[in-house]
Amino acid sequence: MISVVALKKEFRVYRHHRGALGAVRNLVTREAHVVHAVDGVSFRIAPGELVGYLGPNGAGKSTTLKILTGILVPTDGEVRVAGRVPWLQRTEHVRGLGAVFGQRTGLWWDLPVIESLDLLRHIYRVPADRYRQNLRLFDALLDLGPFLDTPVRSLSLGQRMRADLAAALLHDPMLLFLDEPTIGLDVVAKERIRGFIRAINRERGTTVILTTHDLGDVEKLCERVIMIDHGRLVFDGALETLRQRFGEGRVLVVDFETPPGPLSLPGAETIRQEANRVWLRVAAHGSVAGIVPLLFRDQRVLDLSVQEPEIEEVVRRIYEGHLLADEAG
Repeated sequence: MISVVALKKEFRVYRHHRGALGAVRNLVTREAHVVHAVDGVSFRIAPGELVGYLGPNGAGKSTTLKILTGILVPTDGEVRVAGRVPWLQRTEHVRGLGAVFGQRTGLWWDLPVIESLDLLRHIYRVPADRYRQNLRLFDALLDLGPFLDTPVRSLSLGQRMRADLAAALLHDPMLLFLDEPTIGLDVVAKERIRGFIRAINRERGTTVILTTHDLGDVEKLCERVIMIDHGRLVFDGALETLRQRFGEGRVLVVDFETPPGPLSLPGAETIRQEANRVWLRVAAHGSVAGIVPLLFRDQRVLDLSVQEPEIEEVVRRIYEGHLLADEAG
């Protein structure tokens, strides 16, 4: 579906001098420096994958997406989406794409939602029967009915996002780009939209690339994540691998019948103790199954549970560690 090889995008940023003398200087000479927005990124995405594309602000996420959609032309590298070069075959390319951007709408501001969808049906030349089928499905999954006749400008943020999702998928695109699809939404609205994205991905096989700062979206939707920082790829793999490789390890919470003495367990360290309850951090390479029998050896255990590393903490550590490494270099 998508092949990106050694992708680079550079921008020349011109320095602007202030003041009267600065204005004259701006006319006489142009000082510029090169910004490497995307710097040698490579990855492949198979048909039907749902991938989280993550990175801090300014990492190069939006630039990558603009190249994949054909809006920008890269400085160097190779990009193929369904066999096409996006910026060279843009008309054919965009017919198979859908996109939802959390801060923008693809609907007509003063028209009711249903009229915007009708217009898009004609723009994309969606057959009437297919249009009706899609509308029924989207209504069932997104509950569009209560606001189909409402002008877009009068919708709540959650309603507008649901309408934008329906509009983006009306023409059965093979590839869907989602940029912050749940930004600013309450818990109920987020879960409805996440459920819709899962259903479209699984039932229709739509390939989805999701960029978001809401890591709840990533945990609920993505099995694979690609992370970039300063334009460079820093991780590409399974979400669980990300936890194991960069997390500080799982935490085993144990309730003993009586307060235990000091615990010495291979592959685990005591990080906290309150009366009969002890929190043990299991090393990333350690085994919970190997530690549990040792707990029962000398003490009576009433209850135990395992806490997985929080994805927010894992990602934060990756970003901070990478940025500190860059600064040190």
